[in-house]
Amino acid sequence: MSKQEFVVIDQAGEGDVCRPGLLAAPLDEGQAAELAKVFKALGDPVRLRLLSMIASRAGGEVCVCDLTPAFDLSQPTISHHLKLLRQAGLIDCERRGTWVYYWLLPEMTDRLAGVLTRPASDSLPTPTDPTGAAS
Repeated sequence: MSKQEFVVIDQAGEGDVCRPGLLAAPLDEGQAAELAKVFKALGDPVRLRLLSMIASRAGGEVCVCDLTPAFDLSQPTISHHLKLLRQAGLIDCERRGTWVYYWLLPEMTDRLAGVLTRPASDSLPTPTDPTGAAS
């Protein structure tokens, strides 16, 4: 497995930065590169499950000791996946004694949702078959 580094999008918290949705305007090269790194973090089934487990946890945070038993993976492997989610800006953590507690960073998931959400006033064009054949 290659060493992966992810960059947090707009970590400075500049909520007013214009980040158009995919249907509002084409992404520029920089935006596409930043988003691809976050989507790459989500592109692994284990990381996606970990994010779901953290995000859906009552109380908003979960101990790593509660995450590890849900997988048939070693603790170092789970820690690696959690590290990649942290580097992508999707979760954060805090060590409390022996254990590390994780929680969702909703700002990032909100940004991702905004990129993927079509403006309410827009309607999607109906795809047409260029050959004229019925599907």
